[in-house]
Amino acid sequence: MNKLTFEKISQINMIHNMISKLSKILTFVFLFTITTGFIPIFALIGPGITVVSSGNVYKAGAQYLIDHTMKKKTGKSTLEHFSDEIKTQNKEFNMNEELRKLVERRILETRAKLDLTKFNQ
Repeated sequence: MNKLTFEKISQINMIHNMISKLSKILTFVFLFTITTGFIPIFALIGPGITVVSSGNVYKAGAQYLIDHTMKKKTGKSTLEHFSDEIKTQNKEFNMNEELRKLVERRILETRAKLDLTKFNQ
């Protein structure tokens, strides 16, 4: 009975520690946002999730640095840049598809105009 109570107490303490860490993080983010005005909160969410999930601060720092550099060079966030690239690739694919359909239609029209039965004899 004593061991069971000890395990429950340790689980409660672990949950309490997790809640206190989460509340500290949320308080820090909230105060940082209020005191500095608007910050690009979405630029911090990705690295924040990386730190929380993997515990790798260096990876999160690199991710934030890459996002910041991309924003500086292109004027767009990585998500905006990525979606624009996909849109341009889709446009190019649609143009290639239209060209292919045009060529196929022209081939069929040309075959219809030619009398190919003479060539097969």
